[in-house]
Amino acid sequence: MTVTLVLLLLFLFLLTGLPVALAMAISGAAGLYILGGWSFVQGILRTTPISTASSYEIITIPMFILMAEFVILSGVAKDLFRAAAIWVGRLRGGLAMATAIAGAGFGAISGSSTAAAATLASTSLPSMMEQGYDPKLAGGAVAISGTLAMLIPPSIALILYGIIADLPIGELLIGGVIPGIIVTLAIILTIAVLLHFNPAAAPVGRAYTMREKFASLKHVGPMLLLFLAVTGAIYTGLATPTEASGIGAFVAMLLAGYERKLNMETLLTALRNTAHTTAMILFIILGAHIFGYFLTLSRVTNDLASWVGGLGFAPMAIMALILIGYLILGFFMDQIAILILTVPVILPVVLQLGYDPIWFGVMVIVTAEVGMVTPPMGMNVFVVARYTKRPLGELFRGVMPHVWAHLIVLLLLLLFPGLILWLPSTM
Repeated sequence: MTVTLVLLLLFLFLLTGLPVALAMAISGAAGLYILGGWSFVQGILRTTPISTASSYEIITIPMFILMAEFVILSGVAKDLFRAAAIWVGRLRGGLAMATAIAGAGFGAISGSSTAAAATLASTSLPSMMEQGYDPKLAGGAVAISGTLAMLIPPSIALILYGIIADLPIGELLIGGVIPGIIVTLAIILTIAVLLHFNPAAAPVGRAYTMREKFASLKHVGPMLLLFLAVTGAIYTGLATPTEASGIGAFVAMLLAGYERKLNMETLLTALRNTAHTTAMILFIILGAHIFGYFLTLSRVTNDLASWVGGLGFAPMAIMALILIGYLILGFFMDQIAILILTVPVILPVVLQLGYDPIWFGVMVIVTAEVGMVTPPMGMNVFVVARYTKRPLGELFRGVMPHVWAHLIVLLLLLLFPGLILWLPSTM
């Protein structure tokens, strides 16, 4: 009865628009009060903030956010798109395919999906519109390509999952590499299939000489340097994820300085944006910990795991239902909120079914990518709409083929977990 009341209180808060952090903190505190009284709540509230903020892994969040701020400042994303456009631009729809490649490249040096969507919308989208691309095709390519930053390391979403689930963040980040490549190829193939049935949606681009193509690669050098400084250091064991995040932020700052974009004003802006975003995420984690204490003490996770174990269904069928549930939640809720609310409850069930928690984390993030482009939330679509001034309905229709492609990728990763687990096993 207590659990039901607290869950109803939580959803009531969320429906009224209360911030997720406050909704979880207040409803969790109410549940703890029912279980143990006010002194019990005071004890939890006195110790939880310091235990949340003092976690060593937490440092990765502000460092990777700061790295993304410096990357955006340096303008590397524009160079990535130009280089990709030179290599594949002569194909029909080449600029749209180049957007996917640039999205993957930007994701490899930035963990923010909305930042990726905004950057691509301001760089690749104008070029596609100038060349006569169908707005649906162009907008859909930009919106879905922005989601790659959620999956390809350094991914803030995977770091959050690792903190919540108490898992090795390095293995999680490396586990997102191969799925990230697969999703990028799926976006490119989806564009090719769409243009096969509707060639008028995109023109054939101009051809470039091999000399021009290799000359464009010099602009990719800074991105490769940053990628090796972060992901390479984590994979080879030269640095922990926390150390790699500091290295990444420092190298990104040097890149911004090299591009002559770094001054006192831009530095303060980057630091201020990083502080705002980090404070928001820490506040959400704090609320999640308070709510998590309630779930643990009320034995919800144990009871749910026991109930699922007694159903007698095949583990694959139960996992498919869990992923469908995540897809449905993604239609209505923010992805960070979904992670923080569900992982403490669902992960024990996943472990009981015999699935690897690293594999499950990557699967949840791939599922969350769908939520970034589906109505009514669809944050990336809203970002693209703001830049293009195109109707939301048109952009949502443009991104739907990519949603179906994502579901096929999800099925592939479900049937072949080695696609996620092989690379971390070689670390």
